[in-house]
Amino acid sequence: MTKLASEHRVLVADDEEPARRLVVEYLHAHPSFILVGEAKHGLEAVTLASTEKPDLILLDVQMPKLDGFEVLGLIPSEIAVVFTTAFDEYAVHAFEVHAVDYLLKPFTAERFAQALARVEKRLGAPRALGAPELAQAARAPGTFLDRLVIRDGAEILIIPTRSIDFVKGQDDYVEVFHEGRSSLTQQTLQSLETSLEPRQFVRVHRSYLLNVTRVARLEPWGHSSKVAVLADGRTVPVSRSGEARLKAVLGV
Repeated sequence: MTKLASEHRVLVADDEEPARRLVVEYLHAHPSFILVGEAKHGLEAVTLASTEKPDLILLDVQMPKLDGFEVLGLIPSEIAVVFTTAFDEYAVHAFEVHAVDYLLKPFTAERFAQALARVEKRLGAPRALGAPELAQAARAPGTFLDRLVIRDGAEILIIPTRSIDFVKGQDDYVEVFHEGRSSLTQQTLQSLETSLEPRQFVRVHRSYLLNVTRVARLEPWGHSSKVAVLADGRTVPVSRSGEARLKAVLGV
């Protein structure tokens, strides 16, 4: 069947069935928004986003397997997203500041209709803010990521931050070295740096973040540079300012 220009395909993702039922009920009052699937957890939401190709996802933030921010990082940027969230006022303020549509639970049919009206004006436009930046903005002060979620071909990798050896920045991508392999994801090194625990991950070079627990020793490299030698023998370049930051964290 050919999709009409006024029809918008909708995916609902929430681990609580009563919450999904309420959203589906609210959708019935908006016939131009067509339900194409329901996801009970984040991984299912990513799969259905690929197979059903929705125009809009009504996405719970706190879900099993993958949370809403991790889902956001794995789906095309042109899919509109409305977060449904029970987050505190700090996180809601972050959504507002970064112009991300959200519905604070419990929400009314009227508030739901307002969100759909705003989304309809933005359907198809790429999101202005990436998932990592939004997740960092909505995270409470002093809290950091304990894992990264990366799509590597057809595989979705969940990488505990403790298993990361170092990260290399390449323009708008980072290459994450972990557990004897590396994985590439679209994110800037600067945004990832702000999301990781600074007492564990140190910017030792303009292009490198280093897990300090992997450092075996520092060695000279050339006239004025040094390298960090990891426990497995690999090396990471260390600038003068990076050496100072590294020594400050290591307490040497």
